[in-house]
Amino acid sequence: MTLTVSTVLLFGIASVVAVKTRATGPGAAVLLFLFGFFTAGTGAHEPINDLVASFADFLASFD
Repeated sequence: MTLTVSTVLLFGIASVVAVKTRATGPGAAVLLFLFGFFTAGTGAHEPINDLVASFADFLASFD
């Protein structure tokens, strides 16, 4: 069974958790940047989307 979840939804939830727990540091900054990026859908969407997709494929290859 395959479950598909929107990256905007995932980054949105993670951003809310980061803000609520007052997480700081580079990880939280990258998380909030990605959430804003995927929400806005700027012209740089394709290269960053490819990077995130390749990272997800990399993580899935460990299965």
